[in-house]
Amino acid sequence: MDAVSALFASGHAADLILIVLAAELVWLVARGARALDVALALGPAVLIVFALRGALTGADWPLIAVPLTLSFPVHIADLKRREMLDKRR
Repeated sequence: MDAVSALFASGHAADLILIVLAAELVWLVARGARALDVALALGPAVLIVFALRGALTGADWPLIAVPLTLSFPVHIADLKRREMLDKRR
């Protein structure tokens, strides 16, 4: 198995994405963004990557389905926070 295949089979590819998302959170908060705002913006991506990690490593279906399902209400909360759902255009 080559290195790239092993990276994905082990789920470490998802871990790398989570590290990048964590670094983005730290960077944005350090630049003055509110931590809650950043968490709501990045939350759906984090949950989807958790589901990806489960899928890559052969986790049982609930460990894939639950984060995927939770990503939607977090996304809606972020849109409401940004007032993107209440505007008529």
